[in-house]
Amino acid sequence: MQKGSIAASLFWLSAGWLIVALVATAFLLTELYSRALDTSLTETLEFHLGTLVERTLVEGDPASAEVAVQDPRFSRPGSGWYWAVTAQEGPVVNLSASLAGSIPPSIQTPFGTSTLRTQVIRDSFGTQIRAIEREVTLNGQRLRFLVTGSLDEILVLVDDFRGQTLIVLGAVGVMLAIMSAIVFRLALRPVERLREAIEQVREGERQAVEGSYPSEIAPLAEEVNELLRSNTQIIERARNQVGNLAHGLKTPLAVMRNEASAEQGALATVVLAESEKMTTLVSTYLDRARIAARTAIVGKKADATMVMLRLVRVMEKLNPHCVIAFQRPDASLPWFRGDEGDLEEMAGNLLDNACKFSGGQVAVSMQAERVASGAMLLIRIEDDGPGLSETEAREVLRRGVRLDERTPGSGLGLDIVKELVDVYGGSLQLKRSVLGGLLAELRLPVAKLGGMGRS
Repeated sequence: MQKGSIAASLFWLSAGWLIVALVATAFLLTELYSRALDTSLTETLEFHLGTLVERTLVEGDPASAEVAVQDPRFSRPGSGWYWAVTAQEGPVVNLSASLAGSIPPSIQTPFGTSTLRTQVIRDSFGTQIRAIEREVTLNGQRLRFLVTGSLDEILVLVDDFRGQTLIVLGAVGVMLAIMSAIVFRLALRPVERLREAIEQVREGERQAVEGSYPSEIAPLAEEVNELLRSNTQIIERARNQVGNLAHGLKTPLAVMRNEASAEQGALATVVLAESEKMTTLVSTYLDRARIAARTAIVGKKADATMVMLRLVRVMEKLNPHCVIAFQRPDASLPWFRGDEGDLEEMAGNLLDNACKFSGGQVAVSMQAERVASGAMLLIRIEDDGPGLSETEAREVLRRGVRLDERTPGSGLGLDIVKELVDVYGGSLQLKRSVLGGLLAELRLPVAKLGGMGRS
């Protein structure tokens, strides 16, 4: 379980509560066990007390040797198990062998309305004991019968029970924690399947989220699909509007250019020049609108190797003076995560510029590159032309800037490339090539690392 995940949060929350509950259960069971032992001890002492009183009544003499408790614990000195018969205001009449040479313990709690009293005290050996005393009248003489039992023996049993209880409940807690982890993993598996389905849509492997999900997650999958459908419809409407705008503007501008070309004079010259500028601007911003609409669509991918092969063949035909060395990558090269037309637009502009300004040699290479944000597709295009200085490399990426006015073009090619790169979250760097000219490094996001067949 990853840190910060729902499964981890649920696991640690349940584990914490489980620990508290099991520890509380252990102490509760220990307390109940302690009370049960104390109750059992009290009942035992009351039984022995009743035996002493009964035998005294039978014998008629509390000092008789027949007045005794047969339990062998009352024979061991310092055992905590004692009995004694004393007159209300006189000497000890009879006592157990365990009290030989010792003073019987005394209870400080008053009798009150009852003839029976009990108290937890310590004997002369420091042993904690429970003492029960009853007051009985025999032949006009008031006698007190005292019986005690060791509480330290009970405390030892309670400590042993507590230790065993903690061990058993600890084992139960471990098994419950393992079971909870398994349950959380199984319960959250549909969420993982939904994440994988959404990733497949983003990577271009699916057009919609597919699969069956529990009732709690199914609405989320449906909302994602509805969002994708809505996004596609919005983009499609935007494309249609862009196309309508392009057709609507082209005709009036063409009429203005034709009319201005047929006329003479300063006004006609100004109208012709400005209409040309308007045509260029309209084409530029319509291209940008198409770019924005195209890259907003989720789920596109393209085989970068096949795209570059096509571009190299086309550029070799258009520039017969150039020799383009294309280092074809192996089949593990990741695909570009985006529209194939956008990749052609970016790589085609860079390759076209390399051919225009080269001295006859152009090199193209592709590879996968690992960066902090993940894997990227690196396309390197270099030539043996004059190249650019660092200042010129920064300047040429500005919109519409051209450093060589002798070659045809509007200067918007690199601007479109840069804008597309920004839309996809990639990067474009212009450096000095080992061939002596310019090196363009184009980094773009990938759809999947390796294992993909060619289209």
